[in-house]
Amino acid sequence: MREEWHKWIVSDPDIMMRKPVIKGTRITVELILEKLAAGESIEDILEAHPHLGREAIQAALAFAADALHMDVVRPAP
Repeated sequence: MREEWHKWIVSDPDIMMRKPVIKGTRITVELILEKLAAGESIEDILEAHPHLGREAIQAALAFAADALHMDVVRPAP
């Protein structure tokens, strides 16, 4: 799945200030991660955003994982 996020995630200077979004939407990867971190399930997100598919949410997670692989991230003290 890691390579497949490329067909779902886009970054455009005219959409959400270039934040990565689900293609064809203004739903950011950041929003999906925040919702999951807050305890929402994938089903909750799909119910709130019925035009998304499970594949798009999985792509957002794969994108985030790949982004973290590219950087050294340390939690704040």
